[in-house]
Amino acid sequence: MFAAAAALVASALAATAMGTGTAFAAATADVNNARNGGFESGLTGWTCSAGSGTTVSSPVHGGAAALKATPAGQDNARCTQTVAVKPNSTYTLSAWVQGGYAYLGATGTGTTDVSTWTPDTSSWKQLTTTFTTGASTTSVTVYLHGWYGQAAYYADDVTVTGPDGGGGGDPSPTVPAAPAGLAVTGTTSSSVSLTWNAVPGATGYTVYRDGVQATTATGTSATVTGLPPATTHTFQVTASNAAGESAKSAAVTATTAGSGTGDGGSGSVPKHALTGYWQNFDNGATVQKLSDVPPAYDIIAVAFADATTTPGAVGFTLDSAGLGGYTVDQFKADIKAKQAAGKKVVVSVGGQNGTVSVNDATSAANFADSVYALMRTYGFDGVDIDLENGLNATYMTQALRALSAKAGPSLVITMAPQTIDMQSTSNAYFQTALNIKDILTVVNTQYYNSGSMLGCDGKVYSQGTVDFLTALACIQLEGGLSPAQVGLGVPASTRAAGSGYVSPTVVDNALDCLTRGTNCGTFKPSKTYPDLRGAMTWSTNWDATAGNAWSNSVGPHVHALP
Repeated sequence: MFAAAAALVASALAATAMGTGTAFAAATADVNNARNGGFESGLTGWTCSAGSGTTVSSPVHGGAAALKATPAGQDNARCTQTVAVKPNSTYTLSAWVQGGYAYLGATGTGTTDVSTWTPDTSSWKQLTTTFTTGASTTSVTVYLHGWYGQAAYYADDVTVTGPDGGGGGDPSPTVPAAPAGLAVTGTTSSSVSLTWNAVPGATGYTVYRDGVQATTATGTSATVTGLPPATTHTFQVTASNAAGESAKSAAVTATTAGSGTGDGGSGSVPKHALTGYWQNFDNGATVQKLSDVPPAYDIIAVAFADATTTPGAVGFTLDSAGLGGYTVDQFKADIKAKQAAGKKVVVSVGGQNGTVSVNDATSAANFADSVYALMRTYGFDGVDIDLENGLNATYMTQALRALSAKAGPSLVITMAPQTIDMQSTSNAYFQTALNIKDILTVVNTQYYNSGSMLGCDGKVYSQGTVDFLTALACIQLEGGLSPAQVGLGVPASTRAAGSGYVSPTVVDNALDCLTRGTNCGTFKPSKTYPDLRGAMTWSTNWDATAGNAWSNSVGPHVHALP
C-alpha cells in the first residue's frame, strides 16, 4: 500500500533540508520567466517522462487547465521546462500542487540546485523555493515530479520570478474578482465552516469575520475557530494573487452553537473502548452472527455499506447466504441485544474495495439521507468512515454534519483511515476529522499495510513495533484531536492483513506508553494521554479464527486504562 516508504522518507527529508518557505516578494523589475505555467496551452513548453503528463479542466487552481501527471512503474512522472535566466541572479520558483506526493525543483542553476516537496494533499498547496544562478548560467531546468507507486499529482500556476532572462514568459497576473458562492457549511460552539467558489487566477483567499481578517486559505474552504458560543458573526472572503487582493464577497452570517465539551460525540461509548469490524461476508475467517462477537468489543463496525446508483448514497444488504442463513430479522434482533448490553453497532462505509464518492453538495446530502435510512432500518447507532480510496474533506464534512443534524447527539461517528492518511493535517482524512471534532467519536487509524513511516518526532519507524504505534499516534494526539478521539488500529492475526501484525502484548505496551508513560520502546511521548480511547482490530472474525486471542488480551487491558 505504500511502496518504497523508506526511500521516500529519505528523499523527502533531503528535499526538506534544501528548503521550503514562503515566497519572497518580487522586485519591481522582476517578471515571470516560465512559459505556459498555467497549462492553458496544453503541455506546450513542457516535457513529461514516459508520456505521464496531460492537461485537465478539473481540478484547476487558476484559469481553465492544470497539469495531471501519473507515476507508473519506475517512472515518477517528471515534467520539465527549460527557462531562460540571467547570470548571477536570484529567482523564486513556485507552483501550486494537489493530489499525490509532489516535488518542485530546479537543476543546472550553476550554484546549488534546489527542490521542495509535499505529501499528498486533497486541496491546492503552494510549493516555493529560491535559487541563485551562476556567473555563466543563462538557462535552468525546472521540474515537477511525483513518487513511485503513488497517486497522480496535479500542478498549476508555475512561476519563475526574477530578472527577465529574455526567453519570454507568462504575463503578470491581474487582481482577481471577488469570490462568489460564499456559504456556511457547519457550526460548532466555537467555530464556523465556510466554502466559496474558486476564482480564476487566484492563488489564495482571506476570510474576514466582522470586518477583521480571521484566517487565510489556499483552497475554497476554511474554518474560523476560537469563537464564543451562541454568538452571531458576519463573514466575507477575498481572493488574491501577486497583483493584489480582490474586493470582498457578499456577506453571510452564522451563529455558533451553545457551550459544549468540545471533545466530540460519544453516544455513551465507554471512556476506553475496544472496536472490532464484523464481516458481512465469508473470506476464510470464522463466519459469525453478531451475537457471536465477544462482549469485550464496545463498538462493532458492520462491514460494509457501499455505493448505490444514486451519487453519494450507500446501501447495505445482509449476506444471508454467505453467513449460513443469517436472516435480517435475526440481525436486527442481535443489534438490539448488543445495544441492551451497552454496546454500539455502526455501519461501516467503504472498505478496501469501496467506491463511495461524496464530492459535491448533492452527493453529500444523499450520503446523509441514505446512512440515516440505514440507521432507522437496522437500528445502527451511527457510521464508520473507511474510505480507503480517498475522500473530499469539504463534502464529507457536510455529509456528516447533515447526518448529525438528523440523528442527534447520540450519533456515533468513527473513522478508520490508512496510516498515510493521518501523516499530516493537510490530508483530507485528517482535515475531515478536525472539521467534525465536536461530533466525532474516535479515529482508529490502520497501523498496518503501510511500510515504514514518519513519527511525530520526524524519525522513521518500522511497522509492527511499539514505536510505530506510539510515534504515529502522537501525530494525531498533537495534531488537534482529543485523546478520547484516538485509537490504535491493528490486525487481529497474521492472516488478517498483508503486513503490520503485532502481538497483543505489543498493543498493550503501546497503550501503556501513551496513557501511563510505561513500557515504551525507543520513542517516548513528551506527555501522557490517559484519556486515549482505546484500540481497534480487523476483524472480530479473524480474532475468532485465532481463538479470540486478541480481544481476550487487549480488551481487558483497554478497559483497565486510567
